[in-house]
Amino acid sequence: MAVPSWQERTRMLVGEEMLGHFRTCTVAVIGVGGVGGYAAEMIARAGIGHMIIMDSDTVSVSNKNRQLLALDSTVGRPKCEVLAERLRDINPELELTVICDYLESGKVADVLGGRKIDFLVDAIDTLAPKLSLIQYCMENGIPLVSSMGAGAKFDATKVRITDISKSFNCPLAYIVRKRLRHMGISRGFKAVFSEELPDRDSIVACEDRNKKSQVGTISYIPAVFGCACAQAAVQHLMSNWPESSRGKDTPSPEMP
Repeated sequence: MAVPSWQERTRMLVGEEMLGHFRTCTVAVIGVGGVGGYAAEMIARAGIGHMIIMDSDTVSVSNKNRQLLALDSTVGRPKCEVLAERLRDINPELELTVICDYLESGKVADVLGGRKIDFLVDAIDTLAPKLSLIQYCMENGIPLVSSMGAGAKFDATKVRITDISKSFNCPLAYIVRKRLRHMGISRGFKAVFSEELPDRDSIVACEDRNKKSQVGTISYIPAVFGCACAQAAVQHLMSNWPESSRGKDTPSPEMP
């Protein structure tokens, strides 16, 4: 299959055979806000052929400081709908499944069961469905990366990708590790987190279906987290392609 002209720079880096492999892969992005929106777009621009996106939220004015999808023209529209338009405008050949719904913690299998997923990006803010999603992936052999807290941080150079067991200085990661241990999970999946200590003065408690606090954010940190999640997805797909099929011009990356 001929390489589309818009993918020529990617072909120069990863090779034509790897691009062909990308076209056969399915990546799911659950939560398409500040982190997930950037992750999904970077994954689509890498040439992944099949994607699943899921989010129940609509674009609000307060999203404009940090979310890729948030514009005056998109306020009030479903985030998944806006993102789907962007992804199809990037790659008209993309096979896209759009789920504009809230992921209930007890219904992960109902949503994802039976779907072919080569990699999953967890960009959910809410703890209960986040834990259920991680548990489901671990129990069903779905490789994933989970985004930890991108709020109350300033330093993009402190963002890291590592096994969840090695995360630190992140309140969300601490709670996730603690709860997962009670579920019999202590390691085995990648997490994106910042080793920068959070600015505690920017965290305000609240009661909402989706979160227990509101956290101050700067424009670029969720984007960095999203790009790191996309990196984890792409590098996993590359490193798990059989060596016998990889062209000589294709790098064999290692996850940082």
